[in-house]
Amino acid sequence: MLGIERRQAILNRLLEKRKVHVAELSEEFGVTAETVRRDLERLEKEGRVRRSYGGAVLARPSNEDLPFNTRRAANTPEKEAIAVKALSLINSGATLMTDASTSVLSLMELLTGKNDLTVVTNSVKILHDFANSQLRLVSTGGTLRGRSFSLTGDGARRTLMDHNVDIAVMGCKGLDIDKGIMESNEPEAVLKQVMAGQAKTRILLADHSKFDQVVYRKALEFNDIDCLVTDREPGKAWADLCRAKGIQLIY
Repeated sequence: MLGIERRQAILNRLLEKRKVHVAELSEEFGVTAETVRRDLERLEKEGRVRRSYGGAVLARPSNEDLPFNTRRAANTPEKEAIAVKALSLINSGATLMTDASTSVLSLMELLTGKNDLTVVTNSVKILHDFANSQLRLVSTGGTLRGRSFSLTGDGARRTLMDHNVDIAVMGCKGLDIDKGIMESNEPEAVLKQVMAGQAKTRILLADHSKFDQVVYRKALEFNDIDCLVTDREPGKAWADLCRAKGIQLIY
């Protein structure tokens, strides 16, 4: 296989799997690990991938808004594992605010077993999927962002500010130790800030793929959350950060 063909195959694999590993590619293509590293280095120089320890991920624009269904299909087992861990943090009778993230939707699917929950949300998907559940749903109203099934804008912001809740549960598009908690767009970043300000306890759900990812818009500082729930141990630097900020880290 020619180098150009191998690099295209790597890109195709990334589109399918979102991440590739040097050792696996070396075995698959019958070339040395150093050859694969040179391929990844070239693709990185072209701006097509971002190398990571042991492999690479696709390089995407920092403000790219992937469609909801694309995000929903990504890392589904990890999001389900996060939802199970987060479930114990929410008691019957609680009042919640939730955003339109796919990680939060996974948690919502487990919350139907709780009694007397009130959920204030800007997620059209949650409003639709749980319309006939025992959850008490409050819509923020606002302007629909079709790609994310979210309601945003001044109307949504005013509704959030009219409610004081026990818990805000939110997802994000990226986490960076220096740059904070980020979103790919301004309208949803603003609503996360409002949710964090209206809740006694702030819970962030983030699977491992969100760590060390810088995207377009800072939404929150780490001081704005009380609990971080993820699917695997994120590493010593992250554990140290959570300890320093008083954030409960659950994985």
